[in-house]
Amino acid sequence: MQNTVGDRIDSPIADDLQAPPVLNGLDVPTYTIIQADGLYSDDVVEQEIFNAKPTHKYKLDYLSTNLYPAGTPIIKPWSAIPQDVRDRVDGIMVLKIGFTEEDLALFPRLKVIVRMGVGYDKLDRVALAKRNVTVCNVPDYGTCEIADHAMGLALSLRRGILLHHERQRQPHVHPWSFIDTPLVSRLQGATFGILGLGRIGTAAALRAKAFGYHVLFYDPYVPNGYDKSLGVERTRDIKELFSRSTTLTLHCAHTRETRDMVGWDLVSLMPRGAVLVNTSRGGVLQLDAVERALKEDILAGAALDVLPQEPIDESNVHPLIKAYRDKEDWLQGRMVLTCHSAFYSPESFVDIRWKSAQTMRDVLIDGLKSNVITPDML
Repeated sequence: MQNTVGDRIDSPIADDLQAPPVLNGLDVPTYTIIQADGLYSDDVVEQEIFNAKPTHKYKLDYLSTNLYPAGTPIIKPWSAIPQDVRDRVDGIMVLKIGFTEEDLALFPRLKVIVRMGVGYDKLDRVALAKRNVTVCNVPDYGTCEIADHAMGLALSLRRGILLHHERQRQPHVHPWSFIDTPLVSRLQGATFGILGLGRIGTAAALRAKAFGYHVLFYDPYVPNGYDKSLGVERTRDIKELFSRSTTLTLHCAHTRETRDMVGWDLVSLMPRGAVLVNTSRGGVLQLDAVERALKEDILAGAALDVLPQEPIDESNVHPLIKAYRDKEDWLQGRMVLTCHSAFYSPESFVDIRWKSAQTMRDVLIDGLKSNVITPDML
């Protein structure tokens, strides 16, 4: 099979990757691109993007290396990719796997790495910049799904849905009655706080407004007047955000500035009976603070889609996660954990493919600057 523009390339798994064939001595560039995780069973979408209306003649070798397919508990190391493949990789598309300076040494020709999502905290941008490797992300997929998920988590706690769900099951079925709990409260007129008013935070704000919440946010990087256009209230003090929000959702990136930012000093300021939701990054929120606030009834409930360490280290499970897994009485109906899945829908998974491949083509093949993340960005 010839690796010419427009040809279909089958995507072999990591154990069966082969070098691309030589094409009659034609002097055209070859771009070797890998999708590291192994997310898809075919490459139809990617081939369509990479080969549509080429701006110049080139050969394409697109491969799936299957280091971390969905449902697989163990991540294979980058070194599991055969060396002959690593030696010719120009571009990497990766969703869930981190990339360190040591990993970079395995890819001598790497030019572009595309994080197939919004966050880029698992990529060593400093090391990549030293090697002149361009880092990109995909900032505009899953926005609606994540905002919907955040609202769903908040509402499932605030309306006592999870609490009733737990208490209407054996062995101890609760009486057929409402439950008097600080979890349940009227939404209309209550304060819905948002930490980070980017794309997803904005989408969450619009949804909260539709439910009748008064929306308050903190984001020092949002330009003046944006709050007026949305009809929400800005606070210039993060402590005020936490002290006023009866329901609060986190929608900020995991950066040097936000790492471990939300700890006991902030969570302890929340009104008693508050609900805290995190669908941003696990490294932003300290689990010790959440556990203490739940035990001291500052938080009536907490909903987490992300954790500081993913997947969970089974040799060192945080006490809060263990209590949740063990269905300890004090926590039942007060906490919900989803598996960094807020972004997911079948439609958003297609969006990831399209947008990641388009970004890779723009930057690696066509020399554009789409979605470039520089080392100086927080």
